[in-house]
Amino acid sequence: MARVKSAARQLARQRRDAVDRVLGRPAAERLRAEIGPPDGHPIAAYLPIGSEIDPLPALTGWPVCLPVVEGRGQPLRFRRWEEGVPLAAGPFGTRHPERGEWVQPRYLVVPLLAFDRSCMRLGYGGGFYDRTLAMLRGFHPVRAFGFAYAAQQVPVVPVEATDAPLDAVVTERETIWRR
Repeated sequence: MARVKSAARQLARQRRDAVDRVLGRPAAERLRAEIGPPDGHPIAAYLPIGSEIDPLPALTGWPVCLPVVEGRGQPLRFRRWEEGVPLAAGPFGTRHPERGEWVQPRYLVVPLLAFDRSCMRLGYGGGFYDRTLAMLRGFHPVRAFGFAYAAQQVPVVPVEATDAPLDAVVTERETIWRR
């Protein structure tokens, strides 16, 4: 399975790298419509790396938190963040708030390399979001939105028992809800 996923990641990254970034605007508008107006709960987002689609334009007015990678094999933790708050370099090219309140989000916008119509995602291979979703869903209801370009859709994502499904995937073309 590791080889299958590795090959799928390589192809998915190439497809995402080829997407016209202008498609991020209609995708952000759709994401904002799906999430709805701020309700006071922080929403977990991410700062895009490379060709990842940027979720931040969709989250104006929401309290935002960003993931902090604390170590291999650990779930992510989230710190409240506002634009202008200093960021520290994290592993894998990530950036996170240097300090701030730790929060447990009820909404997550999740990066991905590929997705399928059953709302399974192909991530980067560390299992961070899978562990995090399992942990958070054990505490309270969580809504996890994959955020991607439509070109990142594949017929079937190779999955293992530890892979956590998303509740929906939002693209510039449509929102796919998990059945």
